[in-house]
Amino acid sequence: MNQAIRDWFAAFAVYRDRRVLAILVLGFASGLPLALTGQTLQAWLTDSGTSLKAIGLFAAVGTPYTLKFLWAPLVDRLELPWLTATLGRRRGWLIFAQALLIVAIAGLASTDPATALHITALCAIGVAFASATQDIVIDAWRVEILEERQLAAGAASIVFGYRVGMLVSSAGALYASAYFSWPVVYLGLACLLLLGTLTVLLVGEPASRPREDAERRFREVATWLEQRPNLQGAPARLAAWLYVSVAGPFAQFMSRPGWVAVLLFVMLFKLGDSLAGALATTFYLKLGFMREDIAEIGKLYGFAATMLGLFLGGWLMQAVGLYRSLWVCGLLQMGSNLLFAALALRGPDTAFLALTVGVENLAGGMGTAALVAYLSALCNVAYTATQYALLSSLTAVARTLLSSFAGYMADSLGWPLFFVTTTLAAIPGLALLAWLTRRGAATRLD
Repeated sequence: MNQAIRDWFAAFAVYRDRRVLAILVLGFASGLPLALTGQTLQAWLTDSGTSLKAIGLFAAVGTPYTLKFLWAPLVDRLELPWLTATLGRRRGWLIFAQALLIVAIAGLASTDPATALHITALCAIGVAFASATQDIVIDAWRVEILEERQLAAGAASIVFGYRVGMLVSSAGALYASAYFSWPVVYLGLACLLLLGTLTVLLVGEPASRPREDAERRFREVATWLEQRPNLQGAPARLAAWLYVSVAGPFAQFMSRPGWVAVLLFVMLFKLGDSLAGALATTFYLKLGFMREDIAEIGKLYGFAATMLGLFLGGWLMQAVGLYRSLWVCGLLQMGSNLLFAALALRGPDTAFLALTVGVENLAGGMGTAALVAYLSALCNVAYTATQYALLSSLTAVARTLLSSFAGYMADSLGWPLFFVTTTLAAIPGLALLAWLTRRGAATRLD
C-alpha cells in the first residue's frame, strides 16, 4: 500500500488516544446540563401549569453561558484550597465545578414550580452558572492536555460528546418523564455527571508548561508596586491580580500580529453556514415538505451527518494539518449552500432534501471541528481558560447577531437567490484565511 495512503489511515488512530476518549466523556458532561435549564425545563414548567409569559422569561436563565468570560480569569489563576494541591489546577477546578453542578441540579429537582416559581428560577440560574464554569475548565483542560496535531480530534470529541449529552437531557428526559416524576428525572441526570467526575480522576493533569507572559507581568507589577510604597496589602494584591489575570489575556492576544484579522476570521468563518441554517426549518415548510419529512430527514438524519462530520474533521486535521483542514472544510461549507438553492428550484423532493441535509450537516460538522481546533491553537498557555472563553463567544456572533438579518434577506431576494447570497457570504472568511495563512506570514501559527 502506498505510504501516503497508509498515513491517511493511520490518522484514525488519534481517536484511540485515552486523552481524546476522556474528552468525549467530558463533552457529554458539558452538554448534559444545557437542556435542563432550557427545553427540558420548559416541559416541566408547562406540566406544572406555569403561564406562557413566565416560561418565556426563563430564556434569560442561560445568561451565564454568554458571560462566562467574566469569571474565566478566576478559573485561570485562583487556586482552590486542598483540591489544587491534591489534584492539580485544572482537575481541582473540574471536580469543584462538577460537584457544584450536581448540587445545583439536585437543588433544582427539589423545587416545585407550581408553588415557588422564583425558587425554581434561582436554582436554574445556579445550574447554568455551574455548567458554564465547568465548560470553562473543560475547554482549558482539553487545550492544555493535547498535542497540536490532536486538537481537531479533541474538538470533534468534545462537540460529539456535547451533542449526545444534550440529546440525553432533552429527548431522553422527555421520554423518562412519561414514567417518572420530573424531580426523579433531574436527579437521575445529575447522577450521570459522575461519569465526568470519574473520568477526571482517572486521567491526569495537563503537564505544567512555562507561563512566561504571566510571569513577566507579575514582575512588572511587582516593580510598579515597589515604586508606590503607599499601596500595600489587599489593594496591592488586587491591583496585581487585575493586571495579570484580567488585563493580561487581552494584552497578550492583542500583541499577536494581525490580531484584528484573526478575530474577524473567527466571527466570519461560519457566516455562510449560519445564514443558511438560520431559516432551514422555515424554508422546508414553505417549500411544501411534510413535518414528518423534516423531523426524520432534517433532524435525525442531519444529526447523524453532523456527528460523522465532526469525526471526519478531526481525522482530516490529523492527516493533513490545521490550515489545509480549514480550507477543505471552509470550501465544503460554502459549496453545500448551493444545494439549498438547487432544492429551492427543484421543489419538495425528499431524496434531494436528504442529499442537501446530509452534505450541509456533514460540512458543518467538519467546519466546527476545524474551527474549534483553530481557537484552541490560538490560546496562550498562560491564559487558556480566559482566552478560549472570549474566542468561543465570538464564534456565536455569526450564529446570532449577523444571522438575525437572514429573514429580511430571504424575504427580499427569494429562496434561490438568498442561498446563493449565503454562499457568497463565506468568501470574506476564506479571504481572511488566505491572508492569515499566506506563506511566511507572521500570522501563521506554525
